[in-house]
Amino acid sequence: MVRIDKLVVVGVGLIGGSFALALKGAGAVGRVVGVGRGAANIYRAQELKIIDSGGALDAATFGDAELVLLAVPVGQMPDVMRAIAPLLGKKTVVTDAGSTKEDVVALARRELKASLARFVPGHPIAGTEKSGAEAAFPELYRERKVVLTPLKGTSPRAKALVKGAWESCGAKVFELEPREHDAVLATVSHLPHVLAYALVDQVAASRDAKRLFSYAAGGFRDFTRIASSHPEMWRDICIANKKALLAELDRYGRGLARVKRMLERGDAKALEALFTGAREARDRWLKNRE
Repeated sequence: MVRIDKLVVVGVGLIGGSFALALKGAGAVGRVVGVGRGAANIYRAQELKIIDSGGALDAATFGDAELVLLAVPVGQMPDVMRAIAPLLGKKTVVTDAGSTKEDVVALARRELKASLARFVPGHPIAGTEKSGAEAAFPELYRERKVVLTPLKGTSPRAKALVKGAWESCGAKVFELEPREHDAVLATVSHLPHVLAYALVDQVAASRDAKRLFSYAAGGFRDFTRIASSHPEMWRDICIANKKALLAELDRYGRGLARVKRMLERGDAKALEALFTGAREARDRWLKNRE
């Protein structure tokens, strides 16, 4: 198990806050300092004992930090990286929790030049539709995947520290290339969020939206749960991973067109075969997760 003397979390919400709580619960961290745009959220994080104190974008906060987690929407990464670059200590390791990796790696090459070898890009594949410090809980990462996308020049010590930190949270750590990560997540994470948002928007824009929502039950609730996720975060993810996401939307559109043709010709056999295959594939996926 790793032992981190001082952890700085930039963005103390669901992801960053849960990381801090999990490390505290594992006895893997000494002091946790939180940095964020909203003073009220930082104060609440301190009340909830997620962090031990609030910090700022200054040398006092970052200079002696052993590990810094950037848990902000990817659209905020350029400003945050630019701000912290001159403040980092010579041994400070930096990682992130962004849902896209190619753009984050490019930013790090541009902004974290002197500290690039100590930057370990990462993405915990875990979350809920909630946000803010009050959404954080220490079990979020247990038995969940965390993907690291280290660079060729990444320090082995830095990678070991970040890997050990996530493992102390109960996570299973894997490695992918940044482009491979973004293509995979476009399919199984980014596309589902876009579909959920689009469906709720379609219903809400209907003339009889109130009546439609009044009849919505479990199926609609389950399918659209993730449409309650943080809009700013998902706006940034979609823009950052635009190329891969557009490709997936095109592929999904072709799939919907195929279903439409089945309906138009009243092909019950084809529909049942599609539904059966999809159910079996989902059941296999759920069984393999256990």
